[in-house]
Amino acid sequence: MLRPNVNTRAKTPRRPAPKKPSNNQKDPVGVYCRVRPLGAEEEECCVEVISSSTIQLHAPDGIKANRNGEFKETQYSFKKVFGIKTSQMELFEDVAKPLVDDLIHCKNGLLFTYGVTGSGKTFTMTGSPGQGGLLPRSLDMIFNSIGPYQAKRFVFKMDDKNGIEVQNQVDALLERQKRDSQQSVPRTPSSRQRLDPEFADMINPQEACRAEGVDEDSSYSVFVSYVEIYNNYIYDLLEEAPFDPIKPKPPQSKILREDQNHNMYVAGCTEVEVKSTEEAFEVFWRGQKKRRIANTQLNRESSRSHSVFSVKLAQAPLDADGDNVLQVLCSTLWSIILQDKNQVSVSQLCLVDLAGSERTSRTRAEGSRLREAGNINQSLMTLRTCIEVLRENQLCGTNKMVPYRDSKVTHLFKNYFDGEGKVKMVVCVNPNAGDYEETMLVMRFAELTQEVEVARPVDRPICGFTAGRRQRNQAFKDELSCRLEERGGPINGGAPSVLNQLLQSFPTLPPSDLTDPRDDHTLPRLVEVLEKRYRIRQMLTEEYNKAADMLKSMLHEFDGNIVAKDNLVQDQRGKLSEQDRLIQNQKTDIDRLEKKAKTLECKIDILQKTTNIYEEDKRALRHELESREQRLQRELSEKRRMEARMQGVVSDTKLKWEKECERRVNAKQLEMQNKLWVKDEKLKQLKAIVTESQDTPAKPTKRSASPRPPSMPAGLPVRPRHRRSHSAGGGRWVDHQPPSNLELDTVLQPNLSNAIKVSTPSEKALSKCDKYMLTHQEVASDGEICTKLIKGEVFKTRAGGQSVQFTDIETLTQECPTAPSRKRRSSGKEDERTEGDWTDVETRCAVAMEMRAGSKMDYALHGGQKRRKP
Repeated sequence: MLRPNVNTRAKTPRRPAPKKPSNNQKDPVGVYCRVRPLGAEEEECCVEVISSSTIQLHAPDGIKANRNGEFKETQYSFKKVFGIKTSQMELFEDVAKPLVDDLIHCKNGLLFTYGVTGSGKTFTMTGSPGQGGLLPRSLDMIFNSIGPYQAKRFVFKMDDKNGIEVQNQVDALLERQKRDSQQSVPRTPSSRQRLDPEFADMINPQEACRAEGVDEDSSYSVFVSYVEIYNNYIYDLLEEAPFDPIKPKPPQSKILREDQNHNMYVAGCTEVEVKSTEEAFEVFWRGQKKRRIANTQLNRESSRSHSVFSVKLAQAPLDADGDNVLQVLCSTLWSIILQDKNQVSVSQLCLVDLAGSERTSRTRAEGSRLREAGNINQSLMTLRTCIEVLRENQLCGTNKMVPYRDSKVTHLFKNYFDGEGKVKMVVCVNPNAGDYEETMLVMRFAELTQEVEVARPVDRPICGFTAGRRQRNQAFKDELSCRLEERGGPINGGAPSVLNQLLQSFPTLPPSDLTDPRDDHTLPRLVEVLEKRYRIRQMLTEEYNKAADMLKSMLHEFDGNIVAKDNLVQDQRGKLSEQDRLIQNQKTDIDRLEKKAKTLECKIDILQKTTNIYEEDKRALRHELESREQRLQRELSEKRRMEARMQGVVSDTKLKWEKECERRVNAKQLEMQNKLWVKDEKLKQLKAIVTESQDTPAKPTKRSASPRPPSMPAGLPVRPRHRRSHSAGGGRWVDHQPPSNLELDTVLQPNLSNAIKVSTPSEKALSKCDKYMLTHQEVASDGEICTKLIKGEVFKTRAGGQSVQFTDIETLTQECPTAPSRKRRSSGKEDERTEGDWTDVETRCAVAMEMRAGSKMDYALHGGQKRRKP
């Protein structure tokens, strides 16, 4: 035997959206205005109600003075204007009641409040005790209309894909038992006292209303959900997450998805089935407590998120008996009762309380409040952009893409603007002069919104059996109970009086425990009670058989009446057939006239289309001409700007090159002056060397014991200020040369005789010497390498170690003798030299020179100069 595999999921392509019935009729978005009273009498008012559909804005004196009279008195028109004395009931009658009536007749609706922060949006939507707003009055009207026709709980069930399924009576009963076992208290409150006392009486009983034309042969069920859009994230306010006191988890955001009909919905959102106004209002306040509000400079309880309260009404026709929801029996290998989803109609009403637009300069928001205000203003700006694009597409015939996805608010409700239901907006206005500029922007947006048209929703009839099934079934029950009462049967469905007496006299069994073998009372008493119970049972059986016989006779009488009624129906059907033939002849004539009318309509349509084509061509050519003129004007202005820019660039470039040439000339002059100065210096030095060699013969010093180089002339003097290096004395040296030092031939290099060269100083080397020298190399400011000789004396410590005391630092640098900045240094007055002795100055300057005799440190001069710093 074959069995279906319920776990196998075949990958099927996505079904295209069903074709929606076309409807060329469109209605503009209904925009209403409500003016709230001033907060204090001393506040300045800037709003005046001119008529029932017009208001006027007066610019405050301060703004008019600052803007030089730019803002003047401006009038704005709406579908209807509600003044400060308008009651909540009057507002509901004009705005929300038609939407609730459409909801009961299978049509969708969207109602949202819009305005500046502190303008009364939440009061308009929710209200206060005794002055219920649009939301509680809508719920009250829904349940007043469908209250007697509601299905039992869990007959309708959400399928988590924005659809509704119908369960059979067994599954619904199991769901109810499971719910009752989980909760010890009933879900539906028995009275308004179960709500918070502050919100117990939102609506007066005298103001209750109901819809007309409710289909009594359908079964209804209401589902509500409540979400908020905070910082462009969607959060479920009815989600009951487990509370963790140690590490509480933040609420998880929800995502938007598209169902098989391409309608947007919040995936994973909690949808609660409610059966009364009190229960629905209790669910609303449970979510309202989780909504994010904060205290700002302008509003003590400012909404920091957009709240969306959705009401879904599911309805399906009843079966032929008028007792249960209509179901379809599918005969296959396994007989399964399924619900035809086309017979289930789901309509939705969304009540949206938008957060108020605000300026941070007035609210002085900081931190998270500032971020919230930015996201609120951004979402409202996206809503305004979508309305502008829709208006432009409808008025100009363009096909621009509407940016619904830029914000969660517009993305969630894009189906309504595409023709899924009526859209209405209540603009709340605070007449305080401090809100003048924000109010003016709100008024402009409201006027813009009124020009947008939304396709009128098409009626969706529910196909069922003939009407009046519920009434006929109830009438049959009433007639049956009356006849049973006449014949002594049950009254109002209750048990007969005789049966009640018998059941009440039904004895209970006495105790039958035998504790004594000589007990003669227990068994006889038990036998007597059992015999009495047996007699009563026989009497009950006889009464039951009498009632069954009476019921059978009544059913036979009903059958006879039905047969008589059938004969009467046959006669009536004969008369109806004659009337049908007459009607058929009239229909033939009507069809002929309709064909002729359709032919004329086709001709009219052709002419209208031709006219529209010519009008569109004319509009397109005019638009193209205007665009070309604008493009030409832009090109001319761009050309003028380019000419002015090029003139500026030419002047700037000319000035720049003049400055650059002047700078280069000055630099060249300075360079030539430096070269002339260097040549003069060289000539002076040459003259001094020659003059000195001719006039003043060199006298050798007494301490000079080293031989003179053969290439050195005899009269070369020794600088009197020159002194021997400190390292030329007696004693033994520790020559510390780190591995990082470089062997340079162009820098003065120390040469110590009788020295111990080490790369790392050690106690053994220090103990053998009495002097210490460290060679350190670094880069000087002129980019050349500078060598420093750090000298010290070695002493023995009391503990037997070695200690170094630094006494002198010598610095050895390299300089170019031909550099312009070179300064001649001499030990005393410059020697006078005459020309003719030494002609090759550079050769004489390169002669190696020795220090004073007896020095232990020798320096070799290779085209450089030695500087010593103590």
